[in-house]
This record gives sequence, C-alpha cells and structure tokens, in this order.
Amino acid sequence: MAASTAAAPAPCYDAPEGVDVRGRYDREFASILTRDALAFVAGLQREFRGAVRYAMEQRREAQRRYDAGELPRFDPATRLVRDGDWTCAPVPPAVADRTVEITGPAEPRKMVINALNSGAKVFMADFEDALSPTWENLMHGQVNLRDAVAGTISFHDAARGREYKLNDRTAKLFVRPRGWHLPEAHILIDGEPAIGCLVDFGLYFFHNHAAFHAGQGAGFGPFFYLPKMEHSREARIWNGVFQRAEKAVGIEPGSIRATVLVETLPAVFQMNEILHELREHSAGLNCGRWDYIFSYVKTFRAHPDRLLPDRALVGMAQHFMSSYSHLLIHTCHRRGVHAMGGMAAQIPIKDDAAANEAALELVRKDKLREVRAGHDGTWAAHPGLIPAIREVFEGHLGGRQNQIGDAAGHEGASVREEDLIQPPRGARTVDGLRLNVRVGVQYLAAWLAGSGSVPLYNLMEDAATAEISRVQNWQWLRHGAALDAGGVEVRATPELLARVVEEEMARVEAEVGHERFRKGRYAEAGRIFSRQCTTPELDDFLTLDAYNLIVAHHPAITAIEIRTDDHQT
Repeated sequence: MAASTAAAPAPCYDAPEGVDVRGRYDREFASILTRDALAFVAGLQREFRGAVRYAMEQRREAQRRYDAGELPRFDPATRLVRDGDWTCAPVPPAVADRTVEITGPAEPRKMVINALNSGAKVFMADFEDALSPTWENLMHGQVNLRDAVAGTISFHDAARGREYKLNDRTAKLFVRPRGWHLPEAHILIDGEPAIGCLVDFGLYFFHNHAAFHAGQGAGFGPFFYLPKMEHSREARIWNGVFQRAEKAVGIEPGSIRATVLVETLPAVFQMNEILHELREHSAGLNCGRWDYIFSYVKTFRAHPDRLLPDRALVGMAQHFMSSYSHLLIHTCHRRGVHAMGGMAAQIPIKDDAAANEAALELVRKDKLREVRAGHDGTWAAHPGLIPAIREVFEGHLGGRQNQIGDAAGHEGASVREEDLIQPPRGARTVDGLRLNVRVGVQYLAAWLAGSGSVPLYNLMEDAATAEISRVQNWQWLRHGAALDAGGVEVRATPELLARVVEEEMARVEAEVGHERFRKGRYAEAGRIFSRQCTTPELDDFLTLDAYNLIVAHHPAITAIEIRTDDHQT
C-alpha cells in the first residue's frame, strides 16, 4: 500500500471543552496555554461576562446622558461611602516605596530586562496601551513575565554580541492587563471572543502566583495596574475576579494588590467608591493624565463650549487637571494608600546635549510639582530619566518611603465638581491640527506593524497619544472650531483636514525616508486616522476599531469580526 501523502494535522493546544485557541501554535506558547491555565481563564469569563456586558452598557448609557447635556458629578447614592471613615488594607511592606516607576510593554524581551534593571522601584509591564495586541506580542509577553518572575529571563543580542540578564536587585513587577472593552479574538470561549483583560490577568496569575506567595501571606502579590475604568461597578468586578483567583489557588485573601489608573473623567467622580470596592486589594490610584485628557474630550464630545486648545497646552497647570491631581492625592491619603503621579514621556536626546538638559529640566520641574503636591511616586517612560526623578523625590521625602501619613494633599479637600470640569484655556491652531495628524498617523502605523511603544519627536508615545490626537481633531471638525493659521482665522472642516493629511503624510515620508514609508503601514494608517477624525459618530477607541486589522494580517490566525454594539465589550 502506498504511503499517504496527506499533510499531517497542525499541532494544536490542549484546550478544555468550550475553549478554542485560534492563535498560531508555538511550543513555547503552549507552555503558557496549558489546559489548566485555559480552564482557569474560561472560568473567569463564564462567571463575570454578564457583569462586564452590563458595565459596558452602563458606559454607553452614561455617554448618552452626557451627549444630551448632563455633566459628570458625584453620585448622591454613594455619599455615605465618600463621607465614611474607612481605610483600605495596610500598604504591603514589599511595595511601600514606589517613588519612581518605569513602564513599558511586556514584549520585547530585552526591554523587560532593562526595565527590571533600571533602578526604578517598580516596573509596570504592559499588555495595554504600550503593547500592540498581536498574538505574538501577547504570548511572548506572557513567556517573558513568567521567566522574569522566576528570575531566569535572559536575552542574547547577536547583533551587538551582548548578553542581557537580571541584576541582583530588580524592580518590583506590576502587570497591566487590557481594559474591559477589548476582546481577545484568538481565544474563543463558548463561541465568543474572550475578554482580553481576563486572558492577560488569568494566564499571568495562574503561572506566577506561587512565586509571589511563597508563604509570605497577604499583600505580597501578584501586583497589577487596572486601566480605563469609568465606574466603581467595574472595580467591583475586578475585586470579584481577585477573590475567585485567590480562592481557586488557595492563597490568602488580599494577596493580590492593584493600583487603579484614574484616566477617565467619569472615574474622578468615583475615586472613593473605586477604592472602597477594592479596599481589600487596593494599592492606590494613579494619575493617568494623557488618557484623562482623551476622556475629557470624549465625554464632552457633544459640548461645543468645552473644546480643548492645542494638546501641547493641556498640561497640569490647567485648572481641571490640577484639581484632578489634588483630589486624587487627598482621596488616597485619606484611605491610606499610594497616590501615584503621571508619566514623564521624555526620552534622552543623544545628539544634542543642550536640548537633552532642557528636557530633563522640564522633567525635574514636573516631578517637583508632583512631590510637593503630595504624590508618593511617579512614572517614567525611559531608564535615562530615573536618576533625575529619584533625586527629586528622594530629596523631598528625606528618607521616608511615601507621604501617605503626611498632611500633603489637603488642597484636594476643597475641590468641587465644577473644578474638575472647568474648560481648559488656550489657542487652537492649524499647527495643532497638523501635529495631531503627524503623531496620530505615525503611532497608528507602528501599532499596526506590531509596536505599541513608539519614540516620536523625543517622546515615548503609547496609544493615549493617538487617541488624544484623533478625538481632538474630531471634536474640532464636529463643531467647526476656529483655528489660528498664522494670524488668519480658519474653520476646522473635513476639506481642511484632507489637505492637512495630504501635506503631513508627505512630511512624514520625508522624515522617515521613502523606502521605510513604502514598506511600512503609513498609507493604511493615514486612511484609518482620517476616517476616524471625520466619522459622524465618534468611536470609543481607535485601537478597538483597528483591532481586526491586526488579526487579519497574521495569516495563521482566523479573524473574528467584532461588533461593538452587541459584543460583551
């Protein structure tokens, strides 16, 4: 009998019933996607998907009210929580000192090692805005973090002939999963895409919880950052996830600790309520200021009296931004947890010493403002910033690990609803429109190509930058904003945007080079960005709209069409 010439079936993951893994098979990935790990993730999805669907519908309902003219406010129904005399669980000694934290994607591997060795107190490894969520990135990220927790992570850079490995002392590891709204199209659970953050959290927790626990009791981790929340009901879901996870593996309640990023305008009115829901698992709040600006525009998208000026003018000196920071500090310290400051996005300017020193001086001033206001720590995007930031914070703290028990932050006690929504002041210009296009297109091109952390014009940018650029352009066009064009007033119109996009695409091609532009995804990014800026209804997230393009451009992966109107997201 002749031997069969039929191709052997492709290897597949050992998935439990009801779980279908559509991502490319890789033996290294299979060590993460074990049957038990996938069953753990599936259990989380099945228990909490109904609550997530309801929370996402409540987001949409709140936005409908804002579009109709309602303003965000403190909820009268939870006044007793805001006025109550309660505190969160004590700060774990392992993470009492968080004076400077570095952030970056969970992949590439070398970047993870460098961040852990950077001298920062904490490294936040990101599966969210700093990571393009391709299957390869997500799975390599899980492998990287598993090896980092085990202390075995290394990387050989053949081009440089250099070996990377961990130092004796490394930063504490926090992990940021994706937001509730993002799906994971490469894993189906009961026929529907998994909830992305439950995949990120579930796989990481399942494989690494034991290394943190190691008989040390509550508060020793794992540690997380939680993004994009808008209401305390979303924090309640996370608390339920943490409780289920701790019970499932038999570790002490309160072992998991998480810092919530306050990066949406609705969430600033819910900070006490969010901490109360997570009080057994809380590690404080963080000022996610770039996404907060994005959320301000999105929340007030139908309000022509609340147009932002050029985004370069929307800093912490704006009243609504400083009020947000002061209230966050006051709230956190009243509840006994860390109040973390915002991102310093600057990166070293290697070929211009004077410009580099000027950039560092801006970082120092920003961090001095934060520590004087009462922040307990802050973020940096690059290891080169850490010595300057540590000098500022440690110099002010004088040997203390944080400012939780100090009087700092009392300015937040006087912050009122109107302070948090005061329209920002400043000019709106055609140059601002141009910068939004140039930065938004370049970031999106990199994201589509698999990179979510992108150096642009001496700043390390993530998805928040593209989101601000997109929604500001949309808002200006929607309301026909008056823009300064070198002393001449023009109106923001689709025709003006089309001309600006054409001119800025030519400028980008000149900056990056013709060959790189031709081989990259710049033209595609330009089309998507233009469509997003002119669509009749503002999409909630650029990355959600573009997600299927990432899936479709990996031939071994089946694209799952995501409908945001009826999906759990």
